[in-house]
Amino acid sequence: MPTFVLRVWLPDRPGALGAVASRIGAVRGDLVGIEILETGGGRAIDELAVELPSEKLVPLLVDEVGQVDGVDVEEVRAVDGALPDPRLDALETAALLVQQTQVDDLLRVLTAEAQRDFAADWAVLVSTEDGTLLAGTGESPEPAWLAAFLGGSSSSATAANGDAGPDDVAFALFPGGALALVVGREGKAFRARERRQLLALAKVAGHRWTELTLAINPEVSAVS
Repeated sequence: MPTFVLRVWLPDRPGALGAVASRIGAVRGDLVGIEILETGGGRAIDELAVELPSEKLVPLLVDEVGQVDGVDVEEVRAVDGALPDPRLDALETAALLVQQTQVDDLLRVLTAEAQRDFAADWAVLVSTEDGTLLAGTGESPEPAWLAAFLGGSSSSATAANGDAGPDDVAFALFPGGALALVVGREGKAFRARERRQLLALAKVAGHRWTELTLAINPEVSAVS
């Protein structure tokens, strides 16, 4: 059966998810996965993986779920292949990064995996010193925009948590702040769990980047 992921806003109260699950069952759907992306302000943002007998039932599914009091459907997307597991994906990406033995390969793998893991339209690695684009995938904004974005966002008090900037762009600084991993996807906001995952990814890649850079040129100071 085809699988779809619904990103939904629910009231953060007992019974809300049960009511949504009941509506899913009403259209012969099977709830096979739940991922909590963010909570706060009395609401939760969850991604629900649902198997349906037919793709034609998607509009009915959205309508049924949306009728639950206080619930809004933000997005529906089809799953191609196996159901994604964000935690496993993050571990596999981290393992792949530490296996790299060349700086260029590390940066290429980092941006490619970031684009995949976050279902992003683009992912780039940018120097925070001069705005140089070091690696990237997808159609990213112009380097001048990226430099201006990082200049403004990095000075924000929330930059350390990756919470600065527009909703549909997320960034994470390498340890020491010399490089920044930036990802974007049109019309789909990055939530708290995703931003924390991006920060963790940048830490892993940053430490491996330091190891490889020092191996090439021991005179270069380590990124702390």
